[in-house]
Amino acid sequence: MHSNTLPSPINITLLPSLSSFSILFPPPPPPPATSPATPHFHQTAATISHALVTRSLFPTYSNLKMGEVEKMDVPLGLQNVASNCSISDVDDYDLSRLLDKPRLNIDRQRSFDERSLSEMSIGLARAGLDHNDSFSPEGRSGFDTPASSTRNSFEPHPMVADAWDALRKSLVYFRGQPVGTIAAVDHQSEEVLNYDQVFVRDFVPSALAFLMNGEPDIVKNFLLKTIYLQGWEKRIDRFKLGEGAMPASFKVLHDPVRKTDTLMADFGESAIGRVSPVDSGFWWIILLRAYTKSTGDLTLSETPECQKGMRLILALCLSEGFDTFPTLLCADGCSMIDRRMGIYGYPIEIQALFFMALRCALSMLKHDAEGKEFIERIVKRLHALSYHMRSYFWLDFQQLNVIYRYKTEEYSHTAVNKFNVIPDSIPEWVFEFMPMRGGYFIGNVSPARMDFRWFVLGNCVAILSSLATPDQSMAIMDLIEARWDELVGEMPLKISYPAIESHEWRIVTGCDPKNTRWSYHNGGSWPVLLWLLTAACIKTGRPQIARRAIELAETRLLKDGWPEYYDGKLGRYIGKQARKYQTWSIAGYLVAKMMLEDPSHLGMISLEEDRQMKPVIKRSSSWTC
Repeated sequence: MHSNTLPSPINITLLPSLSSFSILFPPPPPPPATSPATPHFHQTAATISHALVTRSLFPTYSNLKMGEVEKMDVPLGLQNVASNCSISDVDDYDLSRLLDKPRLNIDRQRSFDERSLSEMSIGLARAGLDHNDSFSPEGRSGFDTPASSTRNSFEPHPMVADAWDALRKSLVYFRGQPVGTIAAVDHQSEEVLNYDQVFVRDFVPSALAFLMNGEPDIVKNFLLKTIYLQGWEKRIDRFKLGEGAMPASFKVLHDPVRKTDTLMADFGESAIGRVSPVDSGFWWIILLRAYTKSTGDLTLSETPECQKGMRLILALCLSEGFDTFPTLLCADGCSMIDRRMGIYGYPIEIQALFFMALRCALSMLKHDAEGKEFIERIVKRLHALSYHMRSYFWLDFQQLNVIYRYKTEEYSHTAVNKFNVIPDSIPEWVFEFMPMRGGYFIGNVSPARMDFRWFVLGNCVAILSSLATPDQSMAIMDLIEARWDELVGEMPLKISYPAIESHEWRIVTGCDPKNTRWSYHNGGSWPVLLWLLTAACIKTGRPQIARRAIELAETRLLKDGWPEYYDGKLGRYIGKQARKYQTWSIAGYLVAKMMLEDPSHLGMISLEEDRQMKPVIKRSSSWTC
């Protein structure tokens, strides 16, 4: 039995000095002597709990070497931040000053996001959970053994070994080196289509799994190969794409006679609808930062190739045009939802990835002549983008009531209904769906149009990138709990909610037979999204939600052959066109499991809110409903 309401993390005031901590929380006595065969990472529960308390009370100092503490000028403590705040009125100098801090040498293999783990551990303490379930020290056992399966004293789920075997079978090699994983290894399917290719977005969970398992080489090879492909001339018919466009996928062609390997890339010229992927470049930047955080290897991101690649991607996104909004205008089918589904305009998935990629690039760009120009442009765009998204995309009960009472045809700078949204256009399902406590970023906002659908990827990335404020992040978690049957059901996780059907389906999808109601992108359930949900849960200090979802998936995923997606209102049926042994379904499960085992992994794909951000928007907060 799972409760629908879970305790939330609390804010604490940290002690003024490290010496005070030793008095209040003395370290546990050393463990009794063990035989030489006992692995060094089998610590006592008291030792692990002491380490967690240390890191949660002193997140900034816990990873610094002796003598570095005195050099730091960082205030102690967790700060309270309002639900709807923005960096729009913070001076550029204040934000960019954080970028000028000298980088610390990273001498560890594991990534570690100090504040994320501290917030998570506080949430665990309030929930009364055992820290041993969610933290484990370093340790490897044998050759080709998943590192994550050896770090805890309890036996891993039997699915884990099968998942690793399946993931390794999907590896693609170029001239003897692994460069990615193919989309699916489904030998029962008669049509291969493009499932034998390495997709940029599909490889992200695979890359994270390998990074968490201490195998970074394949990720490095992938990053280098895709940035090499970016330099190719890209044409669709007689039109040339932007220089910074990244491929949607690539394929390795093996010639057994000549014994040569050749790369073939797809920039959208072979895609359904001939749409170039907007998200590929963002995922590439996010993955480059994940590699850097995980390995501590700064040399890759600082190479001329990677620096130029980032600048080219950013040049496409930051170019000035006719737009009056800081969001990116996109075509239908430009992201994970790669078919016509009515997401054209300013979809939440792209805006959240855009925000996260900008922040990742900000931390990796060199402060040389070319880099500084882009850094200034990024800072200004982040100011505008955070304000816009938090002001106009956020929806909770009180804001829904405000929109319901909107006046129309307002012509002035003081207009409340700035997009001239007609209240009668609000769909009926929203009023029943919206709980008193909870909220989310809606799917799309443009003139006279609000897409009120829930899209899980955009909301989870908003949490991980800190596009969502701390209160908004918790409100999103509240919504998932309150609407568990609708958004999770029997197989996590709904990619969108609700499904569009009947006449609306015919108009929006063009009668797409693959996107019928509660199928595929139209309300289908995608196991790959488990890793994003788990990361968001850990960051908000609510891992119980992720654990509940993972346990649901474990009842069927292996037995069903790792399907791509599930159909039905509750996600009960294997998708009618779903491929088996879908690689990112496998990798998404592994990443979710490893993050729950060792929450320090969160650091490679999570960004904390900028401490310079100030609350400037006075609007409804889900916590006061």
